[in-house]
Amino acid sequence: MSTVHQPDLKDRPARLTVGVVGAGRVGPALAASLQLAGHRPVAVSGVSDASRRRAETMLPDVPLVPPAEVLQRADLVLLTVPDDALPGLVAGLAETGAVRPGQLLVHTSGRYGAQVLAPATRAGALPLALHPAMTFTGTPVDVQRLAGCSFGVTAPEELRLAAEALVIEMGGEPEWISEENRPLYHAALALGANHLVTLVAQSMELLRTAGVEAPDRMLGPLLGAALDNALRSGDLALTGPVARGDVGTVAAHVTELRKHAPQTVAGYLAMARATADRALAHGLLKPELAEDLLGVLADGSNGTNGTNGTKGDAR
Repeated sequence: MSTVHQPDLKDRPARLTVGVVGAGRVGPALAASLQLAGHRPVAVSGVSDASRRRAETMLPDVPLVPPAEVLQRADLVLLTVPDDALPGLVAGLAETGAVRPGQLLVHTSGRYGAQVLAPATRAGALPLALHPAMTFTGTPVDVQRLAGCSFGVTAPEELRLAAEALVIEMGGEPEWISEENRPLYHAALALGANHLVTLVAQSMELLRTAGVEAPDRMLGPLLGAALDNALRSGDLALTGPVARGDVGTVAAHVTELRKHAPQTVAGYLAMARATADRALAHGLLKPELAEDLLGVLADGSNGTNGTNGTKGDAR
């Protein structure tokens, strides 16, 4: 941590000039949200044509300038670049002298905490990690979605209140994450949100193959109820053939997936094994049924035995 004097934030102007380095889907939305709170976006940088168009749409009349110039103009700078690009960007900005003492430097990476900003902190910047737990579209609807959105917040203790205040001004809910827990925190979000998209997309493809004309309409109420139940009740919300121990039904699923969508089999088996383990641990899956079920899931058996092949339904 830098020994450079950090000015008392109460001495700073109530409203800040805001800059964005990296006009992807996140940065312009956060800057637009800060603008609604009374702050003033003054500069944005973007490389691709898409990012430039996005900046012009979300932040009209805000000039597009190189990253170093963004830092020259802004009191608060949002570094909204991909995770892998962030360390190099911070190091480069610090090495070129672009960082100003007392400048609030905010990144939105879920993976990193405040330590990734160490080169800039040594130059006198005030480091904040503010990660919105939200998916972004790159359109104005993102600003509305920030209302009530949780942010993973990591910062030096003396900047914690300032970090949380910025989140609240954007309409979000700050959730403190320690530096060492940032990778685990981010893995948890990716496991839930990113993999959910893959699962839903696969489910819709399979339903189309089965002849369903509107799989989105069929899945909407079902998945909405499942998500609501899971958030309310956790593992106790588990239903379906795996949780019931319907070995024959699960084996039939594997057979059909191998026939029509072999690329989904590995994912189905992995998720079914995880479901079985959790159902067994919470007393939902009877131990006497678990052995045969886990046997099917272990080898992806295409077959069923006589009685198990006829039990249950596929709710």
